[in-house]
Parts: sequence; C-alpha cells; structure tokens
Amino acid sequence: MVFVAFFVILQLKSKTKTNMRKALLTFCLLTAGLLPLIADNITVGGQQRSYNVYAPKNLGEGRPLLIFCHGYNQDAGWMQNSEFKNDNVSMEAVCDTAKFVVVFPNGIDRAWDTGGDRDINFIKAIIEKMVTQHKIDRNRIYLGGFSMGGMLTYNAINKMSDIIAAFVSCSGPSVITPKTGLRPIPLLHIQGTADNWGGVQPALNPWIKHNGCSTTDKVINNYNGFSGAKLHIWGPGNDGVEVRLIELKDKGHWICKEPQVYTGKEIWNFCKNYSLNRTKPSVSITSPKAGLSYTSFAPSGTATFPDIAITANADDPNGTIEKVEFFDGNTLLATCTAKPYKATLTGVKSGTHTLKVVATDNDGETSSASVSVTLSAPQSLALASQSQFKEGGCIPTGWVTYDSSEKRVGYSNGFSQGCRILQLTGASKSFSYGLYFRNINGTKHAGYAKYGLADAGATLTLDPGHYVLKYKACNWNREEFSPLEFAIETRSGTTIASTTYTPTVNIGNKVDNSFTGVTEQQFEFDITTQGNYVIAAYADAAEWSDGMIGGLTLTAKSYVATGITTLPTVDSTTDNDAIYDLSGRRVSRPTRDGLYIKNGKKMVIR
Repeated sequence: MVFVAFFVILQLKSKTKTNMRKALLTFCLLTAGLLPLIADNITVGGQQRSYNVYAPKNLGEGRPLLIFCHGYNQDAGWMQNSEFKNDNVSMEAVCDTAKFVVVFPNGIDRAWDTGGDRDINFIKAIIEKMVTQHKIDRNRIYLGGFSMGGMLTYNAINKMSDIIAAFVSCSGPSVITPKTGLRPIPLLHIQGTADNWGGVQPALNPWIKHNGCSTTDKVINNYNGFSGAKLHIWGPGNDGVEVRLIELKDKGHWICKEPQVYTGKEIWNFCKNYSLNRTKPSVSITSPKAGLSYTSFAPSGTATFPDIAITANADDPNGTIEKVEFFDGNTLLATCTAKPYKATLTGVKSGTHTLKVVATDNDGETSSASVSVTLSAPQSLALASQSQFKEGGCIPTGWVTYDSSEKRVGYSNGFSQGCRILQLTGASKSFSYGLYFRNINGTKHAGYAKYGLADAGATLTLDPGHYVLKYKACNWNREEFSPLEFAIETRSGTTIASTTYTPTVNIGNKVDNSFTGVTEQQFEFDITTQGNYVIAAYADAAEWSDGMIGGLTLTAKSYVATGITTLPTVDSTTDNDAIYDLSGRRVSRPTRDGLYIKNGKKMVIR
C-alpha cells in the first residue's frame, strides 16, 4: 500500500492533466482489491440513499444476504469498522468463510423510520439490487440491526416476512407485536443487562407466544465458554422456529465483540438455519395454547386433572405428510397417518408437561412443534408474584380485565392505555408491578380484573375447604380513595364469598411516583363444592373508579377430607347441637360464616 501511494505521488507531479488522470486510474486499479467495503447508492422514493456492501471473492451464485442497520446517530461505516471489528475477527472474515454478502445501509440523518415504510422500501430496493448484482438466493435473506436499527428490524417483521427468512436485533427492543396471520418468525435478540434490560423480555414475549414456543426457556450458562454470556432458547415452536436471547452480563449499549461471543458470528450461526424455500413439512399445535395452566387445590395426593386434548395442523410444501406423532415429553401418545391430527393426554399428573408434535413427510424430513402446560396441586398459590407480574403493558396469562368498554384477555400485550400491568419506577414503592383496572361508566361490577375465566388460559379448581386470599391493593388515581371488592365466584358468575376494602394509598397517576404503606389484607372464605372458581377484583360503582393489585396469594388452610381425621363422639341426649370447625375444634357459637360439622354432617352457616 505504501508503494502504491508513493507511485501515485510521483505520478501526480506530472503537470499534464492526462498523466494525472492516468495516475488516478492506476491508483484505483491497484487498490480496488485492498478495500474491504464498497460504498454505493440507490434512488428510492425520489431520494438518493447510500449503503456499504461487502461481497467475498469467489462468492458464486445463490448465496445468502445479510442486511444490518446501524444505531441512532451512527452510520454504515461506523457500524462496520467500529462495532463489527476486533483484533481477532471481522464481519468480512465471517462472510469470507461462510460465503455470503453483507450490506450496511445508511439511515437518513443517521436515523431510521421505525414505524413506517420509508426505510422498509429502502431495504427492499437494496435486496433487488443485490439479487441483480450478486445473484443472491431470495430464500436466504436476513435482516438485523443495532439499537434503533434493531427497532427497525422489529418493524420489518410484520412487513417483510415474505422476503426475510430470519431477524436479529442487538440492543433494540420494541413494543411491536405480530400481526394476524403472520408466519412463525425466527428471532435472535442480543442485549446487555446494563442496557434497558427490563424491556427485553416484554419485547420477546409476543413473538414467543406467536411462534407457539414454550414460555419456559432453556438456559445455557457460560455460553461458548464465556462467563459473561447466557443463552436463552424458546422453542422449537411452530415450523421448528426458535426465539433466542443472548444475555450479556453487565454489558452496556454496544455490540459484543468478545472472542467467544462475537456478534457477527452469532448472527450468522443463527440465521443460516432458516430459509423461505422450505422443503421440510410445517407443523403447528392448535390446542392447547402455550402457557396453559391448571391449578387444583385438594388434599395431598388427591388432586385430579382433566384429560388434555391435543390437536395439530401439518402440511408439506413439496410432498405429503406421512405421519404425525404426539409426545408427552419422550412418551409417545399417538401416531396419526391422516387428518384430523389429534391425541389425548389422559391420567395427567401434576408438573410441567412439554407436549410435542412431530410431522414426517414422504421424503423422511421432519419438523416439530411444542407447547408447555403446567398442572399444579399447591397448598398456596402466588397469583401475582414476580413470576407473573413482570411485564409492563400486558395482561398476564390467566387474567381478564374489563373497564365497561373494552375486554382484554391474557396473554396479550402492547397496551399503553387502559387496563394493563404497570411497571412502577418510583424511588420508594410497595411493589414494582401492579395490575391496573378501572370502571369507566360507574355501573356496578362493570370494571374488574378476574383470574380463572375459561378463555384466559388458566383453570383454578378448589376442593371443599377453608381458604385465605391475601392481597396488596391500592388506588391508581383516586385522591379521595374508592373501595375495591374482592370476590370468589363460579365461572358462571355466582358469588361464593366477597369482601370490600378501601385502600389507604393512592399512587397518583404516574408510574414514577413514590408510594409506600400498602399493607397486605386477608380475606377468608369456604368452598363447599368442588369446582372451577374465579378470583375477581371489582372497582367501585363510580365513574373512573380504579384499583391496582400488587400482590395476591391464595392458600388452602384446611380441607373437609383432612381437616377432621376423627369426629368427636356426640351424645345425642346432651350434646345434640354440638358444632365443630374444620380443624376438629368445638365451637359453642360460630363467630363467622363458613363450613362446619354438626352431628357428623357438613353444614354451612351464613
């Protein structure tokens, strides 16, 4: 390179324009093979747009294309030269080995249109030009981005899933959710825990659900031998796609360039598994839906669960489906060789069951899909624990809200107004996440949050017994406070027991307000008939009344079958009216409503 520069300097000393032009041409020819990246431009929507492109030598035809977009206030050169380079490897080296083309586009004013079509059209134009110039395989085109470029990538999923085979976002979480009818989407997200980490899981959850992936992730610690990395895998879901997250401990807002976890290589290793030109069969589980839970409160060892019907769809793009197999874990449940594809899981035991369906086509190729269902028989159940209330802007699985105008059923997310989980960020707070619900028109029971309704993905079965519901609740925007009603109901809406509580804390209509002093309340009730029940919280019968649930725990204190192991002897002449509670203690006069034993028989006192 030094020789080339010296040669050109000598040539430029010539006083003739002809010699100068010849010298410049010679310089360009001599250095063309030394430049790792070529800058180019294209006109889109009447505006000239630019990008950098790298194509390996001896690329050949029918090779993949990766388009990767820079962050806000950056450009293509910065993305390629600063963020994708270290002392050991570069993106060009990955391209040289795997033989694919990479393009780094430039945003307008170093930014991207993360909600509209301006930059979507730009990416489409780049694809067409790369297909023409490098004979790119249209079935293996991948899109990713860093920061704002990652947000653009999420925007592109709903608009370019027929063009892009897999998507990658680095440090760019988004609130965009899947549109109706969208195919299963392979998605890789990479983020540091010191970089808006709280927004990552909420961004991934709707895609995990959309893909039919298990909501429980497989975790690989010390990923690739790097103690600062953890890999989370959800799936395979429908069509065998996965959602993956590389968690980088204490990393900030930058691209990871560690030798063990080099971002460019991780992107390629994920994307190369996916193509739009499928030859493998597609398969999806239509029932049960992912995240289904069935909770049965019953005496130890007596809880029973209903049979679970499993149904699936399967087809093959270039042949026929030979068989569809249904598994509970590794146990084969059924094999279907023709539609309808269905099986039944019987004699279900408590625990988490991974239900898997494997479709095999006439070429022997297979695809699988799986969902997880959880069946539990607890003595206590934290319905509003950190494991469930941990994502702002959503309605959690198992919950339904109604505000007299709109009904929302979990799991659903992307809400910025109305009933939803709010993340409270004040310096001092009684809880970090709360379920906000309201009553707009003031009609009684027209504003509520309920757990256990049939369409929300959770079933709560209670055996006869004595229960305690503990809860933390306050108002959201009621300076003078408004009462809340907590009730236990049947699924048909019949109230079994209820209590009214007037909060003493109002958050003040801002998530960053500090609030303290929300104390745990206790509500005891009895169940006399085994069945499916609903926990309900109602806002007051007043316009724009509201409530916030920050903690809710249900505990079975005793059961009819176990509360009394031996009934005390009753003297029919002197002790005919003796009454005993469910713990076997004699009570001369019950002080509260509930279930009691009299003359060896159950009775309810109200």
